[in-house]
Amino acid sequence: MRVRTGDNVLVIAGKEKGKTGRVERQDRENERVVVEGVNLVTRHMKPRPGVSQGGRIQKEASIHASNVVLICNKCNAPTKPKTVFLDTGSRVRSCTKCQEVIDDAR
Repeated sequence: MRVRTGDNVLVIAGKEKGKTGRVERQDRENERVVVEGVNLVTRHMKPRPGVSQGGRIQKEASIHASNVVLICNKCNAPTKPKTVFLDTGSRVRSCTKCQEVIDDAR
């Protein structure tokens, strides 16, 4: 996947198209991500004693990773990051528009 937890992303497809948010978590097996404030669904929760109050609760649902694109921190534009290798031998993601290193790869 091109995005990681903590990245700022733009939704490019679906009913939430045009919204931005931060990736809260990702499901690599199903290639899905949960974006903060995007794709809110209503769940009817049963009250549990001492744990939570019951009722209708809104929470974020996952969307497919192909429907989001990374936003560059420097140029603030949506970009498809490319992988570059530094002189130290480490692999990092880089913005294709401004060539700024986004962050260190794992």
